Amino acid sequence: MTRGSWLLPPAQAFSQRQLLGRLLGTGWRFLETPLSLRLWYWLAPLLTAVLGGILRFVRLGDPPSLVFDETYYVKDAYSYLISGYERAWNRDPNPGFNQGDYSSLLDAPGFVVHPPVGKWIIAWGMQLFGTSSTFGWRFGTALVGTLAILLLALIAQKMFRSTLLGTLAGLLLAVDGHAIVMSRTAILDNFVMFFALLGFGALLMDRDDGRRRLARRLAQALDGERVGSDSTRLLYGPWLGIRWWRIAAGVSLGLCAGSKWTGVFFLAAFAVMSVLWDASARRIAGIRYWFMGAVLKDSPLAFISLVLVSLGTYLASWTGWFLSSNAYDRNWAQSNPSSTWDWIPASLRSLWAYHQSMYSAGLAIESDHPYKANAWSWFVMGRPTSFFAEYPGSGCNGDKCAQVVNSVGNPLIWWAGAAALTFLLGYWLLRRDWRAGAILCGWAAGYLPWLMYPNRTIFFFYAIAYEPYLILAVVFCLGLILGTRDDPPWRRQQGAMVVGVFVVLVLLISAFFLPIWTAQTITYDDWRSHMWMPSWI
Repeated sequence: MTRGSWLLPPAQAFSQRQLLGRLLGTGWRFLETPLSLRLWYWLAPLLTAVLGGILRFVRLGDPPSLVFDETYYVKDAYSYLISGYERAWNRDPNPGFNQGDYSSLLDAPGFVVHPPVGKWIIAWGMQLFGTSSTFGWRFGTALVGTLAILLLALIAQKMFRSTLLGTLAGLLLAVDGHAIVMSRTAILDNFVMFFALLGFGALLMDRDDGRRRLARRLAQALDGERVGSDSTRLLYGPWLGIRWWRIAAGVSLGLCAGSKWTGVFFLAAFAVMSVLWDASARRIAGIRYWFMGAVLKDSPLAFISLVLVSLGTYLASWTGWFLSSNAYDRNWAQSNPSSTWDWIPASLRSLWAYHQSMYSAGLAIESDHPYKANAWSWFVMGRPTSFFAEYPGSGCNGDKCAQVVNSVGNPLIWWAGAAALTFLLGYWLLRRDWRAGAILCGWAAGYLPWLMYPNRTIFFFYAIAYEPYLILAVVFCLGLILGTRDDPPWRRQQGAMVVGVFVVLVLLISAFFLPIWTAQTITYDDWRSHMWMPSWI
């Protein structure tokens, strides 16, 4: 058998460096760039995070009371600090809670429909700054919202091999009102967004790490002295060993599902995407049976690293419930013995029963709500959520004032994002660009599942889970408008002008909408001028 005959194209043997170039393109040469450029690689995204942090942390304590669904999660977080699990409250505990009076907390366990991770992070902020501090209530979500800006900028840099495009991605997330409001409100969806994005970033790192391993092991296997013993391995490609970045992704996605169960959709989508990336790498490297090689040699370890690690992380997030003796359904198994399932530990059977109740209760949420928004309307921000609204008679320069928090995003970002996602779908179908596919995968995991529940009460602010991928879609299109270094100067100048105008308009619109994102007191007429669509009111 001739050397390399198991590979496509036949009889072509690559060195490790050649294989690495084929698998990674030019991006792997980043380490050879001047030190000054490498410093800018980190400094530019950091500056966007600083800007986003200012918009999120300044006046974070306003409004100085529970708003919208904070009524559930902040009180649950306080209960965690006291007991390690959710406890029930007397009727109408909010007025007292807002004043630091927690006497309405009962000894009885409370029934909830969301897992613990996000509430533990809220509790951490309360422990740092005091349980009566509205700043402390919202510290955790503001922190992860700020870190998400830095993370998105670095992810965009890695995907597009451009510090400029990475900085644009971070800037758009930093100044978008939907992201700002979700980072200034102590609810769970911002944690879903952050941990899903963290898992996505870890899998991007794993993509390059796996291809480096593949290049190295194929180059070794193609050494003339070892071909005879390695020919079968070359048929499907080598094992790539334990992938630590993939394990990190498993932990991140476990924390995502541990914030809200919608994180499971990100886990499923990203796991499939990761294995498909492995299959593509084997195909590019010339492995003949590249798809079966990925199925047989990559997917088993991927299942362990992603699914089982995520499951273990998720169960660990319930430690407070496991350690308790009085949490909701904690002793269900003792009261419901089973001869079929008695080999499973009682605590796990009790937790499973609790999860069945949570699932049923979650699906049953179909009550009408003034800010209920069907998922189809999210594309145009048809019904953004009003988190807080008061109309004081003084405090502004008008006869009537308004102090509101509305989750409406920057219209230019969101409407351009809807167009960009539509374009990306066609671009991926025609070009099979892996970056377009990855962006669409993240968006689909955060959006499409909600179409399965048309009767459930859902809100626009759930869209924060997929907002980073919407922004990546916008930046992808901006990159195409900018062009490449191979384009003529006039083409680059025109592209830069279009992108520059877009960014300036985004900043101006965000400055205009900032008061209704941060609970500033403005005139009633000024508030009405921000309601560009009747359905926003």
